[in-house]
Amino acid sequence: MLRVDLLELGGENCLFNVSVNQLENKTILITGASGIIGTHFLFALKYIQKIFGIRVKVVAIVNKGIPEHLAVFLNDSSINFLVGDLANELFVNKLPNADLIIHAATYGQPGMFMEHPEVTIKLNTYVTLILLEKVLTRDGKFLFISSSEVYNGLLNPPFTEDQIGTSTPVHPRACYIESKRCGEAIVNVYRNKGYNAKSARLSLAYGPGTRSGDKRVLNNFIEKALIEKEIKLLDKGDAKRTYCYISDAVNMIWQILLEGKECVYNVAGFSSITIAELALHIGEISGVKVIFPDNVGNGILGAPEDVRLDISRYITEFGKREFVDLEIGLRNTIEWQRSLYLQ
Repeated sequence: MLRVDLLELGGENCLFNVSVNQLENKTILITGASGIIGTHFLFALKYIQKIFGIRVKVVAIVNKGIPEHLAVFLNDSSINFLVGDLANELFVNKLPNADLIIHAATYGQPGMFMEHPEVTIKLNTYVTLILLEKVLTRDGKFLFISSSEVYNGLLNPPFTEDQIGTSTPVHPRACYIESKRCGEAIVNVYRNKGYNAKSARLSLAYGPGTRSGDKRVLNNFIEKALIEKEIKLLDKGDAKRTYCYISDAVNMIWQILLEGKECVYNVAGFSSITIAELALHIGEISGVKVIFPDNVGNGILGAPEDVRLDISRYITEFGKREFVDLEIGLRNTIEWQRSLYLQ
C-alpha cells in the first residue's frame, strides 16, 4: 500500500493562514482531481472536515479512474467521484453546478500536451467556458489553474503578472501556451460580468501525489534513479528552474481562491536550480551516478531557458511565508515515488 500522510498530502500544511469557515455547507467541484494539485485539495478538504468539523460536498472529476492513493476517499460520503473525459461535450455539460470550482484539469507534462494538442486546447478554453456557467451564484468562486508557460519567450526573469510571453502560435508548445492565455481571457470576461473568477499562474509544483511514469524533469530523474540506478541527461542541463513544494503551492492557491482580490497571481517558490544541479542533488540523495552526454543534445523542444516568477503581488496581499526547503521537498518526493515503484 502507498504511504498516505494527511500532513504531506493536503492537511494543515496546505491550509496555513486560510480561513476555511466560508466553506461550510458549500459544494466544491475539482477537475483534475487525481493530479498533484487536485489530490492535495482533496486531502486538505478531508482534513478540514476531520479537524474543524466543517461540512462540505466535493465533486471530484477524474479522467482514467481513481488512483490507489485516493482510494481512502471511496467510502467518504462527502466526496463524489465522477470518471469521464472533460473533452467530451456530453460529459462536461452534465457536470453539476457548484459554489466553488477549481479547474485544474490539463496536461501538465510537456510530452503529454504536445502529444494531445487538440485536447489540451479544449480543456483550457471550451471546458473553462462551460465550467464558469456552472458557478451557482455570482457569490461563488472560480479558479483557473494557468501556467508559467504564458511567459515563454520573455528574457530577464523573474516575470510579473503584468507581463506576457512573446512566443507565437507556431511555437512547438503553442497548444498549451496559447490555450492557457485564452483560458485567462475567458476568466477575465466573466470577472467583468461580476463573477468572482481568478487565474493562478502555477510554476513547477512538485512533491508527493504524482503517478508513476510522470515525465516532468524532476519526477523523471527520480524514476531513473530508482529504476535504472543512474540518471542520464540529454544535454548539459544549463536551463534554470525554480521549484515550489506542493503544500506551499496549494496553500497559496487556497488563499487566492478564497480571498484573492486580483484577477491573476503568480504561484511559485524560491528554490532556483539548474537542471544539472537538480540531477546531481537527486543523485546524491538516491546514491546513484549522474551521467552527462559527450555530445550536447537538444533537450525538450521549446522549453524555456529560465523559469522564475515574481510573487510580489501574492506577498503584498497575503504576507511573506516560509517555503519548504528543496532538500526536504526532494526527500519527501523521492520517498513517495519509491512507494510507487518499489512496492
